[in-house]
Amino acid sequence: MKTSIIRTTVIAATAAALTTAASAQPAAKLKVGLMLPYTGTFAALGNAIENGFKLYLAEQGGKFAGREVEFVKVDDESDPSKATDNVNKLVKRDNVDVLIGTVHSGVALAMAKVAKESGTLLIVPNAGADAVTGAMCAPNIFRSSFSNWQPGYAMGEVMAKRGIKKVATITWKYAAGDESVRGFKEAFEKGGGTVVKELNLPFPNVEFQALLTDIAATKPDAVYTFFAGGGAVKFVKDYSAAGLKKTIPLYGSGFLTDGTLEAQGADAEGLFTALHYADSMDIPKDKSFRLAYAKTYKLQPDVYAVQGYDAAQILGIGLKAVNGDTSKKAEFARAVEAAKIDSPRGAFSLSKAHNPVQDLYLRQVSGKENKLVGIASKALSDPARGCKM
Repeated sequence: MKTSIIRTTVIAATAAALTTAASAQPAAKLKVGLMLPYTGTFAALGNAIENGFKLYLAEQGGKFAGREVEFVKVDDESDPSKATDNVNKLVKRDNVDVLIGTVHSGVALAMAKVAKESGTLLIVPNAGADAVTGAMCAPNIFRSSFSNWQPGYAMGEVMAKRGIKKVATITWKYAAGDESVRGFKEAFEKGGGTVVKELNLPFPNVEFQALLTDIAATKPDAVYTFFAGGGAVKFVKDYSAAGLKKTIPLYGSGFLTDGTLEAQGADAEGLFTALHYADSMDIPKDKSFRLAYAKTYKLQPDVYAVQGYDAAQILGIGLKAVNGDTSKKAEFARAVEAAKIDSPRGAFSLSKAHNPVQDLYLRQVSGKENKLVGIASKALSDPARGCKM
């Protein structure tokens, strides 16, 4: 009898010790696939997104829900033709737990397709392709930035309210440009305006001269534009050099002047843009974010850094709710959907399609800042056309 009791006690003690040892084992590293542009027109944007993401992670002690992070980086080169292969390598070869990317809308669409098919968590920290949270929406796909529709629609409202009647638009001929102009046109025409000419050129072409001559001949009341990165720098400088800035006011989606003012110099002075962030947000979260970013990277943050920071916030919120278990997609999604995200842009939530519901701000360039002028559109939610979730 005593032998039996002793044996049972030893077995129980051994099991308890094994359980304790197992629970003491560190959680497996969280593999985060960063698929961003590190070369080409959008290189600075990719770096800012990564910086913002890593800043939030550092604030959490370098861990999400107790899991250390291992990064696997891919330069997507803003090339949609390479996108499917690149994202499949991250998912199938590197077995990442979550995908973070990207800037170019065409590349993001390929990422969303693979994420939807494989069930891999995807957080988009920039690309505004409407379909990502529209027709391609999924429980495992989230966006920390905007839809292309949002800044365009907000600026359409602003320009219509200002009594502008005839507008020409100009952009690159790709998803982001097309959708930005569509959003603008929807609001501007609803407000009584007319788009008299739609001009575009292939991405990433920056030979604007013929199109600027066309604008001069058309003589619209104003021009609405979408360009970003290096293309935005050249367009603003060429527009000014052509003498158009003095005669035909230029308005844009905020990416025209975000992260580009240093290079654009005086040619950008006074330009109005609409975006979900400005350089003069008078809120505590933005002040602390800007200070931490400047101290860490010796740079001033822009909207891309904010979107990277908030992509990490979304990931952190979801992982905390599931104790770091990325297989619990439904619980992850529910937590994020219920959250109010404390962003440097101002608090925002996610729609049922997982796109930010956020204020869009009217900004004006003053020196090297996109100064906050007012709210262009309050708590603007993308219509998420085609989303069935």
